[in-house]
Amino acid sequence: MSGTIRTSEELPPRRRRIVYRAWHRGFREMDLIMGSFCDAVIVDLPEEEIGDFEQLIDAPDHELYAWIRSAEPVPAEFDTTVFRKLRDFHATMKPMFL
Repeated sequence: MSGTIRTSEELPPRRRRIVYRAWHRGFREMDLIMGSFCDAVIVDLPEEEIGDFEQLIDAPDHELYAWIRSAEPVPAEFDTTVFRKLRDFHATMKPMFL
């Protein structure tokens, strides 16, 4: 599934891969959450937060989904500024993704 609204052609290769991976997770809800968040922040995401975002992309879908919904505690290594931005972004979309 690719619901991206952004063209990644203008992005550097690393960020282009992140956009692709955010939209192609395999768990539809996470495709929508991560992909929408990525589209919204990828251009302006500070370089020092790119690695943290890649780490979140590597997290198992069901675990990440539980952390975002506050159904499970967030492990310390994932409780980053980027995760909090993602969680807050999701909170604004809650009616869409319960």
